[in-house]
Amino acid sequence: MELILTDYLFPVFSPTDLQNTSVLGLAHLGDGVYELMARTWLLSRGIATSQSLHKKTVRLVSASAQARACLKIWELLNDDERAVFLRGRNTQVRTVPRNASRDEYQHATALEALFGFLYLTGQRQRLNVLFLATVSEPV
Repeated sequence: MELILTDYLFPVFSPTDLQNTSVLGLAHLGDGVYELMARTWLLSRGIATSQSLHKKTVRLVSASAQARACLKIWELLNDDERAVFLRGRNTQVRTVPRNASRDEYQHATALEALFGFLYLTGQRQRLNVLFLATVSEPV
């Protein structure tokens, strides 16, 4: 599938385009969206040193942190979001990072797929609501 986009920073995929996008593709994009939001959130809290930003970003975006984030947002999800989340969680992954269990990695993939889906459907406000729910504790 090849799409011709005119805006790669704020794309909006049609329902057909989304159906032709793999759940791992959604997760790949959602990983970047979640990390960008985490980095922006940390900067907005006055964290200024490169080393501190890196360490705290890693803490927020690790598979285990994303798995914990899933628990915080599950009750907030609507039916469509839950469907995407479950597709992401149930997808077969070949490798799991050393620092995460298979269960944590599957939940992280689910969160990333959800964030990719919301990003590609232009649901910026919803992304912010769910992201803020995941970072409800101090860094």
